[in-house]
Amino acid sequence: MSRQPIIRAFFDEPTNTVSYLVADPATKKAAIIDPVFDYDHNSGEVDTRSVEAMLKAAEAAGYTIEWVLETHAHADHLSGAPFIKAKTGAQIGIGEHIKDVQRIFRPIFNATDLKTDGSDFDRLFRDGERFKIGQLDVEVIYTPGHTPADVSYKIDDAVFVGDTLFMPDYGTARADFPGGDAHQLYRSIRRLLALPPETRLFMCHDYKAPGRDTYAWETTVREEREKNVQVREGVTEDEFVALRQARDAKLSAPRLLLPSIQVNIRAGKFPPAEANGVRYLTIPVTLKGGAETCV
Repeated sequence: MSRQPIIRAFFDEPTNTVSYLVADPATKKAAIIDPVFDYDHNSGEVDTRSVEAMLKAAEAAGYTIEWVLETHAHADHLSGAPFIKAKTGAQIGIGEHIKDVQRIFRPIFNATDLKTDGSDFDRLFRDGERFKIGQLDVEVIYTPGHTPADVSYKIDDAVFVGDTLFMPDYGTARADFPGGDAHQLYRSIRRLLALPPETRLFMCHDYKAPGRDTYAWETTVREEREKNVQVREGVTEDEFVALRQARDAKLSAPRLLLPSIQVNIRAGKFPPAEANGVRYLTIPVTLKGGAETCV
């Protein structure tokens, strides 16, 4: 029997991120998907206002948070998962291929403390794995391409697609991060768009496509099939890859890329404090041209 989840979206405009509070109406058990930890890149200050707003809403509704679900290791915001776990005891889950992402980025940041077995997370999900939020059935769909570790979560007729797809008038996620692959992304999207046309799709980001004045984050498989400007029906894999790679070549790195990756591959935790008690984020420096003479 179909049992639709209660879904409430929380939009963080500084990072254009949509986080979700998803609850089972029968048991009031709930999950939080892709929570944001507020971080000021200029000052290094962190704040909990976004996750506290979600926890306050859950408390007001009488929900018990059992899960924090990450669709991938985000490159544009820090995860609020550890704060939620500390407050609620919820388990933090992510796709099992987070281990691949940890192996890619461990040497980039010289993160000698980082294990590459995914053990910072409480649960590593396999493709096709099923689990429960109360009485709600959740299916994990492996959707790599943006990163090697992306997964989507199907809960009844709703799918939380992470950074795989955007709204139809905006297109799809970039695929140029280390381990990303536009061919994989195309195939992952086609897998999602093979779901029934009425399936609801919930985005992780929105940037307001040209000509649209309001943010939006919910669409359907039918709308994506018919209207997605980059990958609607009829667009071949080679056409999509050529378009995606040309677009990615012109994109700058996300503003919070370096801090986000370091934190999120550790399940939202900061690197260990150094001898002075302070935690530091690393910025790898690439010297080009004559810049080598400055060191």
